[in-house]
Amino acid sequence: MNSESLVTRRQVNLVRLVWMAIALILALMTIFPLFWMVSIAFKTPTEVFQPALLPKAPNWDNFLYVLTEVPFIRYLGNTTFVAGVVTVVALFFHTMAGYALARLRFPGRETLFILMFSTFLVSLPVIIVPLFIMVRTMGMLNTYAGLIIPSIFNAFGIFLLRQYYLSLPREIEEAAVIDGAGYWRIYWSVILPLSRPIIASLAILFFLANWNSFLWPLTVTGDDRLWMVQVGISNFRSQYSASWTYIMAASTIVAAPMLILFVIFQRQIMESIKTSGLK
Repeated sequence: MNSESLVTRRQVNLVRLVWMAIALILALMTIFPLFWMVSIAFKTPTEVFQPALLPKAPNWDNFLYVLTEVPFIRYLGNTTFVAGVVTVVALFFHTMAGYALARLRFPGRETLFILMFSTFLVSLPVIIVPLFIMVRTMGMLNTYAGLIIPSIFNAFGIFLLRQYYLSLPREIEEAAVIDGAGYWRIYWSVILPLSRPIIASLAILFFLANWNSFLWPLTVTGDDRLWMVQVGISNFRSQYSASWTYIMAASTIVAAPMLILFVIFQRQIMESIKTSGLK
């Protein structure tokens, strides 16, 4: 091995070590807040601001208080119901929209797709006032409908499904047409079974997004019986401003299911991004 190749190899190894160090630092920056949240959740009030990373003894009273002394179970139930309904209904309509935009030929198809996808560039705070006025006019304030219906449409989900359907071979649909199947039969019996991987991934993403939603539930619900967990924690923070142990216990309860769900299905989520054509 000559000296030039040895120097090049050392440079490659050095660059690799630098990137590994950067990745490690970013990973620690991401994980540490979660670790600190769980640590405080198990501490006593006197230990909160002490520099110790771990509590002296796990204190389960914080979790017991959150689950028994405040209606946190109701908040969890509301969030599960809203997130579940939004996910199911959104996937039903999004799969049809994605299939129509990918396979059906009709005037204005590309224009309609561009208009739908352009809404992805508009954030919720920009349209929250007109959306609130619309929901109030329709009499859906402080109702589950007000929480669910405005959250159904998701341009990103339609985009992913459209890209996935464009990657499917047309020969499968042509064979179904020869057998006498119509558009609905092709969609229901051919496209949906082939869409299970992308549907499963989108279901997780939709559920995660609605589980963590805060701004819209805060805007549309004034009745605490309809509060979702993020709104409940926000109110919990204002009510118990000095009790960080209770706040972190509530946050841990909310974060744990989603972290477990993401760890279990992270491969499906990554595969859905790959099949969508995004790099």
